[in-house]
Amino acid sequence: MGKIGFTTSIPVEIILAAGKTPLDLNNIFIGSPKAKQWVDIAEEAGYPRNTCGWIKGLYAVALDTDLEAMIAVMQGDCSNTQALMETLQLKDIPILPFAYPYDQDKDMLKNQMEKLMQVFKVNWDEVEKVRTDLLPVRRLCQDLDTMTWQDNLVSSWENHYYLVSSSDFNGDPGQYKQELQIFIDGLRERQPFKDQVRLAYIGVPPIFTDLYEVLENMGARVVYNEVQRQFSMPFACNNIIEQYSCYTYPYGAFVRLRDIQQQLSLRQVDGIIHYAQTFCFRQIEDLIYRQQIKLPFLTLEGDKPGRVDARSRMRLEAFINMLK
Repeated sequence: MGKIGFTTSIPVEIILAAGKTPLDLNNIFIGSPKAKQWVDIAEEAGYPRNTCGWIKGLYAVALDTDLEAMIAVMQGDCSNTQALMETLQLKDIPILPFAYPYDQDKDMLKNQMEKLMQVFKVNWDEVEKVRTDLLPVRRLCQDLDTMTWQDNLVSSWENHYYLVSSSDFNGDPGQYKQELQIFIDGLRERQPFKDQVRLAYIGVPPIFTDLYEVLENMGARVVYNEVQRQFSMPFACNNIIEQYSCYTYPYGAFVRLRDIQQQLSLRQVDGIIHYAQTFCFRQIEDLIYRQQIKLPFLTLEGDKPGRVDARSRMRLEAFINMLK
């Protein structure tokens, strides 16, 4: 099956309906021991130092992966995606654009999906069948999330890993479902975590490779991973257009904020970590969240892949001690 890469979560049901393998290149990048090397490769190719580390990583991963094509989310994700795609076109990688309408307009979203469906030669019935087939695995993701904040049986990193992987189901929904089911079944033998501090993590997934381990060693556990949870599509919908219009990440700070506020209240969170990638336009949105969220708030910034740096570690420790 041909591998279809993408830059952020897209209607993966279309790729699966076409019999292709979906690959979220972000997950491949940050999960690889070559992550730092891939950033260096992009900089050697001419990417500026003051460019987002994720963009540089995606560039090198795309070159290192045998892709049939790459879907680029031109609106609703990173402002640097267009330039990334243009540099990949130089390397003869076929590029398929996709755009989330800023105002969640369902007609525009339908039009974007239809363009992808025409490329992959699939119809609405085939795509809806895949969406229905994926509902059980998406419900497992919701069970895992509930067992994180309500039953206190899931660690920060385990919640992050399984939810972030739901963007592409690690390329194989059947195997992903089986692994997740085995993991959930094993949780029933665990003793619940006894949290000193319960944290919410909002913003894009971290480029730090050990952030969750660091937090738990300090006596804090993340019981809400905002964007990772959104990847799993945790809402009841009647069709695929409705599903991807409910998905908050592409539609701006205020759409995301409504979901964030609801989950913060539900999960009895003590404090917020807002992760902002260095050189990302989303750093500006930090002022919105700071003004609107009435809880202790720490903004954390990351640049290149690797372990949490000493300065960030000190700030995290001071924040958690204050919450204690």
